Amino acid sequence: MRWFLSLAAAFFFAFGALAQTPAPAAPAASQQKIDDLVRLLQDPDIKAWLDTRAAAAPPAAKPAPAAESSPLAKWEAVARGRVHEILTAIPNIPTEIGATILRVRQDATSRGYAPVFVIFGGLVGLGLIAEGVYRKLAVRRETLIGRLIPIGIFTAAMAIVFFAVDWPPLARISLLAFLSAFVVFRVVAVLLAAAASTPALRRRLTLIAGVLCLAISIAALGEPLGVSAPVTDAISYCFSAVVLLLAIEALWSTSGKTLSRKAALAAFLVLLWLIWCVNMRGLFWIGVYALALPSALNTVGRIAGSFVSDLSSLQGIIVVRGARAIAIALAVGWLVLVWQFNPDTLGRRDPIFAALFYGALKSILIIVVADFLWQLARGWIDRTIRVSTDTTSLAPADAARRARFRTLLPIFRNALAVIVAVMAGLIVLSQMGVQIAPLIAGAGIFGVAIGFGSQTLVKDVISGVFYMLDDAFRVGEYIQAKDYKGTVEGFSLRSVRLRHHRGPVFTVPFGELGAVENMSRDWVIDKFRITVGFDTDIEKARKLTKKVGADLKEDPELGKLFIEPLKMKGVEQFADYGIVLSFAMTTVPGMQTYIRRKAYAKIREVFLANDISFAQPMVQVGGDDKGGGAAAAQALRAQQAAATPAK
Repeated sequence: MRWFLSLAAAFFFAFGALAQTPAPAAPAASQQKIDDLVRLLQDPDIKAWLDTRAAAAPPAAKPAPAAESSPLAKWEAVARGRVHEILTAIPNIPTEIGATILRVRQDATSRGYAPVFVIFGGLVGLGLIAEGVYRKLAVRRETLIGRLIPIGIFTAAMAIVFFAVDWPPLARISLLAFLSAFVVFRVVAVLLAAAASTPALRRRLTLIAGVLCLAISIAALGEPLGVSAPVTDAISYCFSAVVLLLAIEALWSTSGKTLSRKAALAAFLVLLWLIWCVNMRGLFWIGVYALALPSALNTVGRIAGSFVSDLSSLQGIIVVRGARAIAIALAVGWLVLVWQFNPDTLGRRDPIFAALFYGALKSILIIVVADFLWQLARGWIDRTIRVSTDTTSLAPADAARRARFRTLLPIFRNALAVIVAVMAGLIVLSQMGVQIAPLIAGAGIFGVAIGFGSQTLVKDVISGVFYMLDDAFRVGEYIQAKDYKGTVEGFSLRSVRLRHHRGPVFTVPFGELGAVENMSRDWVIDKFRITVGFDTDIEKARKLTKKVGADLKEDPELGKLFIEPLKMKGVEQFADYGIVLSFAMTTVPGMQTYIRRKAYAKIREVFLANDISFAQPMVQVGGDDKGGGAAAAQALRAQQAAATPAK
């Protein structure tokens, strides 16, 4: 396909080389008749007779005042005249093209240059040679930049020779148009190769792009080469019909949509072509955007994303979202240019419609800028939240600060989204001609009324603000408030979400929390008791406990969780079956239960190894009374029955 335009241009100029017959000049007899008519009109007697006839003629009829002077009628008349003019000019296309090619050929050959198509082929060949040398010397890269650089070398080589030689005027403008079209076609082909999903779709889109580049270059050459405007427009219409047929064929051949959707899309393409034919260019481009802009934005985002390694980073957001914003801005700018350079558009003469049109375009740009700023802010907040989750290797002050960030940033993100949406909405309404001052005043009054009518909601929101200011709890902390307890998973503007340790989730309004017991702040002192026998050596048990605490502190997994090691506080009380010993340790929040289980296992192992027994319920039976054992057993069963609660 890269040779498509060059071959088309070569055949185009070759066809012109065969058209050697110049346009016929006016006969001498016709010129003589024109001169006689002009001389007769200048005769005084004929002028007097014409004045008498004009005075005796009936007065002209008054123009119809009604529908023919309306903007719609004027547009219909202009569109009808344009279509008639183009249909009349279509038979003159071969004659005009032949005469134009002959003029270009004579302009080049009369100054000692080769025909234009030969010069075109030579410049293209020179560019391809420079490109081939670069491909041999440079390392081939299959990235988008690696594919575009050879085209840049190709363009630079042609541009150096083109601007170094003083070409004839008509040949210069022709070469510039077709060489530019050829370069643009190659760039578009590379972009389509990176964007198209299947080879069949890529080939068809490349063919359509080639036809469009050729059509645009020929249309641009019409006025400089002396082609009449109706013939130039007729050529453009013929090319547009070819593009329409190619687009419909590509739709039916490569699309995986249902038959009904294909038929609907084909009908929509035909409708767009008819809109373009009647010179409603603004509406035509709006239809094109509605059809192709979503896919084009996804493609632009995917291509831009290939230049960055992390799409969620600040650089990735700027590149991807910035590329999409630039694409939308270019589309809006093109609509403005189409609107400005088509004064015959139906809505151009209506000031209200023009104001709405420009307001809509400005609103689109405002929304794009607001979305870009919001994506930057949200990306920064999300990255900060992700970084704040890892606090294992930080000092307590830094860990507390990160936990506070992790708590406050989601609320700030929600508030920022509301602010950006409201501000963008107000600016859009202002651009559309709506007076926003009464809206702001009405919103204030409405807000006061809502505040009085929704006191509970206001209470929840204000309570949440003060909880955040007091730093009462953070995301990830375990709290208890009234009958609710669990790990804080997140916030909204009016409630907190708690995950109970057994799994259920509580969504509690801030106004219902009351006093909050935070079980995960700074440190935790965990105390527990163990009952040993009455014959236990207390000092020996204390030393063994100290050794257990030292071993746990030196453990690579448990040591970093301790703030104060395990210690035995002493004898708590004398129970019925043994001595109750009290133990305590200070750990990081949330890990006390895990460490306590490890401590239980270690204490049991060490105490049993050192002949320290744990207390057990027992009854000592003594004497020679043979019935004493039975009586003691009966007394033990009665005691156990009394201790068992009734069901």
